[in-house]
Amino acid sequence: MKDNLENMDCGQIKISDDVVGIIAGLAATEVEGVAGMSGGIAGGIAEILGKKNLSKGVKVEVGEKETVIDLYIIVEYGAKIPEVSWQIQENVKKAIETMTGLKVLEVNIHVQGVNMNQNQEAEK
Repeated sequence: MKDNLENMDCGQIKISDDVVGIIAGLAATEVEGVAGMSGGIAGGIAEILGKKNLSKGVKVEVGEKETVIDLYIIVEYGAKIPEVSWQIQENVKKAIETMTGLKVLEVNIHVQGVNMNQNQEAEK
């Protein structure tokens, strides 16, 4: 695991990749239209992760002063994927830059599936 390392007059600040991943996961799930983070595709079906596993749907590469983030998400049925993706990118970039001071170079969105549960409940 790499750590972000910043030299300060009083010492150093280390930010773990996992911390950046959790911030990104939380910021992504705040966006309307996101059903959750994806833990990957098992048997052709995307698995939705719970709140405790947010960083598992996130891949983070942290350099000295910048980061690149890949998010694996599941969207709600009926959501406009380009709009949801743009909102995720903006929200994640803002959260990480504000909380860590790292410059976000890229936020790549990988849509792994569509959550149909709301649609099925409405039909019942």
